Amino acid sequence: MKVAFLGTGLMGLPMAQRLLEANVQLIAYNRTPEKLAPLQAAGAEIAAKPYQAISEAEYVILMLTNSAAIYSVLLSDRSWHTLAGRTVIQMGTITPRESKEIRDAVAAVGGEYIEAPVLGSIPEAKTGKLIVMVGAQQQQYQRHLELLKHFGSNPVLVGSVGTAAALKLALNQLIASLTTAFALSLGFAQREGVNVDTFMQILRQSALYAPTFDKKLQRMLDGNYANPNFPTKHLMKDTDLFIDEAKSVGLNVSSIEGVREILEMAMKMSFADDDYSSLFSAINLEH
Repeated sequence: MKVAFLGTGLMGLPMAQRLLEANVQLIAYNRTPEKLAPLQAAGAEIAAKPYQAISEAEYVILMLTNSAAIYSVLLSDRSWHTLAGRTVIQMGTITPRESKEIRDAVAAVGGEYIEAPVLGSIPEAKTGKLIVMVGAQQQQYQRHLELLKHFGSNPVLVGSVGTAAALKLALNQLIASLTTAFALSLGFAQREGVNVDTFMQILRQSALYAPTFDKKLQRMLDGNYANPNFPTKHLMKDTDLFIDEAKSVGLNVSSIEGVREILEMAMKMSFADDDYSSLFSAINLEH
């Protein structure tokens, strides 16, 4: 088995490293070649162009920023025609509609396509403990299960292509909304003179608690958003995707539109490349 890994950013790099650690043959491509140095040092082949990576491999894993990047890297004329007989596994966050369109484009030249977006961040990517959600037919899922297990021990078949993409967006909406709600309550408690330890002690004992609150608490208290596992700009992108998709199926999106305004404020405060817990600073503006 040989895998072409396209997109070695914050998540793609540790995921590709997992494959190398498992002695999977790997050829990697990234639009910023400097990011490939750790993989090359660990034994991966490096491709200067996407089509070169695709033509050498049986599997093509995509961990790219958005659908526009997928179209430019995978579905350019030169790359697209090399997909015949290969399996494309799309693991980034895109919409169900985009995923189906890419599936149809891959199928049109005789390739196979499944989606397998992941939940988790860099620590889980490094340890192979991501939650892998699969959109595929049952037989495709079974055929590619062993490869997907390198990223998470129990990949879950959600349904056909599009369903896993939808589930991923639904979960990322929760990331944005839960973190914003927690930041607002934390800021309010602080302003009203409530001891933070007392606030957390009560919260942890309640049905309202989510583990993500403790993961983000210290960053918010310290105002330290450096070295992100998930940057604000990526959560902003996913929030926009969710809003568009949720509107298209007739849902009331007022709550997440409010969250989007706060994310936009954090972006304007120059936190785009910092951890998304920076939205606390957008909520907790000095008065």
